[in-house]
Amino acid sequence: MKSFEINGKLYEHYKEAKEIADGRFVVVLLQGSQNYGLDYKNSDVDSKAILVPSFNDIILNKKPISTTHIRENDEHIDLKDIRLMFQCYKKQNLNFVETLFTDYRFIELKFQTEWKKLIDAREEIARYNSHTAVRSMKGIAMEKYHALKHPYPVAAKEIEKFGYASKQLHHLLRVEDFLYKYIAGAPYKECMTPTDMKRDELLRIKANPGLFKPETAQKIADTSLTNICDFAQDFCLRVENKGNQEIEALLNEVLTNIMKISIRSELMW
Repeated sequence: MKSFEINGKLYEHYKEAKEIADGRFVVVLLQGSQNYGLDYKNSDVDSKAILVPSFNDIILNKKPISTTHIRENDEHIDLKDIRLMFQCYKKQNLNFVETLFTDYRFIELKFQTEWKKLIDAREEIARYNSHTAVRSMKGIAMEKYHALKHPYPVAAKEIEKFGYASKQLHHLLRVEDFLYKYIAGAPYKECMTPTDMKRDELLRIKANPGLFKPETAQKIADTSLTNICDFAQDFCLRVENKGNQEIEALLNEVLTNIMKISIRSELMW
């Protein structure tokens, strides 16, 4: 998918998220396959939209928003309260941290200065706690492994026909590739983006359900998960489970400033 097509689709997400958010919108960020170069020509565009709670939400202690809005074309916008989003950054889940590295985002003007602070420090945020990050990658890999033959509605027909879900196998191998590069200290953007050879392999698996016999797919998955668990265990034994205090202070500062900007704007009306 070409850059202008991604931007065009994401702008539609931006406009729709602003309507849903009713003035509490901060930024919409691309998530998913386009960030890794693993999209097709007609791949869906999915996004995360970060919202700020209203003054009344805070006073009345309302539950922070965390939900998925499904657009008419079945594309997804994950709506997330900024307080929860920053917690996810600290938990180092790659599905959230990737949004700091996407080339596609639309930010409300009044928050751009604060958001730039996150972009400028994104490598450090991505390694805020490397121990936690690697454990998170292992957890995601285990989810993909168990989903390989689990008949979730989206993959039930494929599993019934071919014996496994090709998309889950591709996800598992992508996480393995990501983990190796992260442990080796590669820049996060490089970790996200497979080499041309690896990309071709992943796209071939993703695009061709039933490419392997079920027993072959299972063997590939078994080997991948074993490698991931071994590498993760070795890394976590060597690296302390401790967050970077300077980065935590930065995240707290940006969160506080964005909340202040939003509430001041709201109360001026």
